[in-house]
Amino acid sequence: MSWDAIVIGGGPSGSTAAALLARGGKRVALIEKSQFPRRKVCGEYISATTWPILAELGVADGLAARAGPPVTRVGLFARGISVEAPMPAPAVVAWGRAVGREILDPALLDAARQAGVHVIQPATVEAVSRDDSGFVVSVAGEELRAPRIVAAAGSWERGPFTQRAEPRDSDLLGFKARFSNARLPEGLMPLVLFPGGYGGLVHTDAAEVSFSCCVRRDTLAAARKRYGGGAGDALIAHATAHCRALRETLEGAWRHGAWLSAGPIRPGIRGGVDDGVLRVGNAAGEAHPLVAEGISMAIQSAWLLARCWDRGAQVYARAWHDTFAGRIRASSVFAALTVPPGRSRASVAVLERLPAVLTLGARWSGKARIPQARA
Repeated sequence: MSWDAIVIGGGPSGSTAAALLARGGKRVALIEKSQFPRRKVCGEYISATTWPILAELGVADGLAARAGPPVTRVGLFARGISVEAPMPAPAVVAWGRAVGREILDPALLDAARQAGVHVIQPATVEAVSRDDSGFVVSVAGEELRAPRIVAAAGSWERGPFTQRAEPRDSDLLGFKARFSNARLPEGLMPLVLFPGGYGGLVHTDAAEVSFSCCVRRDTLAAARKRYGGGAGDALIAHATAHCRALRETLEGAWRHGAWLSAGPIRPGIRGGVDDGVLRVGNAAGEAHPLVAEGISMAIQSAWLLARCWDRGAQVYARAWHDTFAGRIRASSVFAALTVPPGRSRASVAVLERLPAVLTLGARWSGKARIPQARA
């Protein structure tokens, strides 16, 4: 069967792209390998600049009713210090909020279905080939044809448009857990630094606090050797041993559900366009998670794609680069100052004396920049 676009991946970027393209009159098929709802390794925070897109999709009110409280302050927890500063606020929507992927993903996929998208789920792409008319995608016993494919399956999922790299000690591995009864001040989202990694805390849905983090592979191996137990438990023991504010925040709290893990996470620019394949979300480029922009970049890149669709792939490629390349490079600079062993001491000292740099960093990461699809 022929379509205008085949979207591979039904997460935030894929569902958003499919829904907006269908609303624009395109015939769209979407393939998602997992059954929803599902839990995912994810910081869960959605920047203020993304909520207008959620409103356009008709899901903002429902998500806001279940999301955590508005995030009005950014912070830093490192060693024995704890500092905070105002979150930069854009003009359109005042504050970002956090909501779990088990809530967000089904809402966005439902919006795609309501827009007329043909959803094939759960299903795995069996093969992708090309002929004179474009792409041929084999899935669930049928062949789908389209002149363009939207690659939205993330960066570490196995698929026809992702590559596996050899493991290395410096790889960042992602972990996430939720905690009840955590002592995190409402409205505060701190960056948590510890040797060999970083994380973030945020109030999310169900009155829980989410702790998501990245840790070097070699650091995790050393923590498991020292503390024993599973990877997640060894990681939190390592992080709390080196960060007093994190330890105090989680004192008396209990973990809700199992640790989730994923990776390796390899931030960088992968490019939005490749010979008829248009990439969105982490498939196009990934910022270091320490800037907490993953979901927002996924949804915003899909919005850009839909706005640029009829003007050509290169218009989208330029819009993507203008919007996200700076964020990704800035996140790499921040990570280079904090993650490698021995690098964070000077950075922490500066932030302790000048907490306003946290506000500036949040602005650089895109938390106050409304995406635009220029000609």
